[in-house]
Amino acid sequence: QNMYSPVLCSSRYGLAILSCYGFFVAYALRVNLSVAMVDMLNSSSSSSGANDSVCPRHSSPARPKHNHTASVYDWDSETQGWILGSFFYGYIITQIPGGYLARKYGAKWLLGFGILGTVIFTLLTPVAADLGAGYLIAVRVLEGIGEGVTFPAMHAMWASWAPPLERSRLLTISYAGAQLGTVVALPLSGQICFYLDWTYVFYIFGAVGLLWFILWVFLVSNSPSSHRRISETERTYITASLQNELSPTSDYIPWTSILTSVPLWAIVVAHFSYNWTFYTLLTLLPTYMNDILGFSIKQNGMLSALPYLGCWLLSMGGGQLADYLRETCLFRTVIVRKAFTIIGMMGPAVFLVAAGYTNCNYIMAIIFLTVSSSLGGFSASGFNINHLDIAPSYAGILLGITNSFATIPGMVGPVIARSLTKSNTILEWRTVFFISAGINLFGALFYTLFGKGTVQPWAVHRVHIQ
Repeated sequence: QNMYSPVLCSSRYGLAILSCYGFFVAYALRVNLSVAMVDMLNSSSSSSGANDSVCPRHSSPARPKHNHTASVYDWDSETQGWILGSFFYGYIITQIPGGYLARKYGAKWLLGFGILGTVIFTLLTPVAADLGAGYLIAVRVLEGIGEGVTFPAMHAMWASWAPPLERSRLLTISYAGAQLGTVVALPLSGQICFYLDWTYVFYIFGAVGLLWFILWVFLVSNSPSSHRRISETERTYITASLQNELSPTSDYIPWTSILTSVPLWAIVVAHFSYNWTFYTLLTLLPTYMNDILGFSIKQNGMLSALPYLGCWLLSMGGGQLADYLRETCLFRTVIVRKAFTIIGMMGPAVFLVAAGYTNCNYIMAIIFLTVSSSLGGFSASGFNINHLDIAPSYAGILLGITNSFATIPGMVGPVIARSLTKSNTILEWRTVFFISAGINLFGALFYTLFGKGTVQPWAVHRVHIQ
């Protein structure tokens, strides 16, 4: 394969950047509630009292007194757990259908309308919250349903767009939008709550999402062959590099082989374990910062974002490094995937437990939580891309399967964590961290034993000529 197509101004990197923006929107809309939640609660009635945190509170800047007119609500910690977890109940429903529909009808419109749906329900959030916790939960479930198709659809799209040796790079750029959305949305939501009020969090990010949808509709195509502005060189380069890997598009899906594939179950276990830590922190870090470490919402958003900033940087760097090791140093794909998964799962486990022992040394606590999440970024080039290594033709469906399992931690993690931390003591939070770490170690071990790096026999569906 001596063909090469330049990177600059190429359609495949254009797709990577625009899908990065898409995931940015998807994650911003997913996490903004965790920050807004701190402001949506009626502080005078909350069980812990307005200013009680385990550690001494840090002086928070005086809030501008104008226009804080948004309603506040009396929700107990259990209701909060359900509101924060409800998104995932919708999210899990559309994972497998998402992979299937993207394969059948094309990923572009599925992904576009999925995120558009999420945007519309985000704009309705303040209305729903006023109607009651039940309505808010319903809106979040609907947001989840819309967002559930995004990863499977994107994986299906990359199956026809990403040349095998550029896979880690293109996919890490694309999915980095997820961390980036988190990094920007957490501090920005804090600032918006501070200067305006929490309702604007949903209006502002909703507007950013609408802009993405317009760009996506006009600039993106399902495959290189249907793209209007792609250069002939690039089109040939992509199709030539993929011709041995993709099965002829047929409606045949080897469900039995897929569901009994051990390498796939290795990804499932790794994905589940990684997300347990990821989602528990994602939904509860603002609460932990507020109730234990005593940070105000304005400092809180910035500090809650640090771990994801690290995660974003290391996942981008990791993608470059992973492809370099495979392409230039000729490391076997499976070795690279396993090494990155081990670093990306063992590392976070160790530092998460350490964070539980920092007590009120908040600088150490934040450093450990940041290092923990940052190292997790390596797993993006580990098990996360592995679907495309073992079955590129069915990557969307495989991702739907692993992401369904990997969504369960989002549903039960926050609820379990909130029920374990009823009195909000450091000891209780330590238990939460230990559980996450244990699950992570198990996942890393399982993947190391059973993961594979080559296209599985059942994924190359050859047409037999009689």
